[in-house]
Amino acid sequence: MPKIKTRKSASKRFSKTAKGKIKRNKAYRNHFMTKKSKKQKNNLRKGGLIAHADEKRVKKMLGS
Repeated sequence: MPKIKTRKSASKRFSKTAKGKIKRNKAYRNHFMTKKSKKQKNNLRKGGLIAHADEKRVKKMLGS
C-alpha cells in the first residue's frame, strides 16, 4: 500500500496535541470585529478541539 499524502490545507489548519487530540482555531475572526464585544473577541483568541465526529476524517487528512 502506498503512503497517504498529507492534505496541505488541513496541515495548515490543524495540529495534534501530545495526547493525539486535534487542535483548531476558531472562526469569525476575520472582519467586522468592531461589532463584536471584547468578551467575544477574547474568547475567539483561544483555540479549540475538533468535534469527536470529525476526528477520524481529519486524522486521515493529516496522514496519521
